[in-house]
Amino acid sequence: MTDRSGIFAGDDPFAIARSWLAEAEGAEPNDPNAIALATVDEHGVPNARMVLLKDIEDASFVFYTNYESVKAQEISSAGTAAFVLHWKSLRRQIRVRGHVEREDGPLADAYFASRSLKSRLGAWASRQSRPLGSRGELMAEVAKVTATHGVNPKRPAFWGGFRIIPTEIEFWADGAFRLHDRFRWSRSTPENDWNIERLNP
Repeated sequence: MTDRSGIFAGDDPFAIARSWLAEAEGAEPNDPNAIALATVDEHGVPNARMVLLKDIEDASFVFYTNYESVKAQEISSAGTAAFVLHWKSLRRQIRVRGHVEREDGPLADAYFASRSLKSRLGAWASRQSRPLGSRGELMAEVAKVTATHGVNPKRPAFWGGFRIIPTEIEFWADGAFRLHDRFRWSRSTPENDWNIERLNP
């Protein structure tokens, strides 16, 4: 049994994560849902980049991207990923590691439809992660897809979501004299119960 209280209290790590994110939305000046997403390539070499977390579901974390991008290809190959949510304003972070599955059904359609028209057209135009000769080439492609897909483009088949189903979640909060509070929730598979441990700072 761990001595969790205050911001760490609760039996549902996803509820705690949603609570922390909601607090960050009122304190963080830009993109409180930005995550540093880590993947590995076929040689086991890590990659990291910032993406936007779009949903904390009852049992997973969801973001969206181009399935032909480097990150998507690495996720599809490894089947796993990790990320960090870090808020300087709150002096807190959440680390997550787990298995990944695609979200390319009605939820992805609905999220794509909710984006601005320019963002939807940009998703169609960008061959994400691949070499580009000039910005002019990209803008020409945007004009082309605008003429082709009009003012209500549907979600392209190469664009959708990924759902990270965690086997480990760590909640971290800054402490005086670098004596931080850390609690790790871990389980061997998503079907197992969580084991909660306090960690040394």
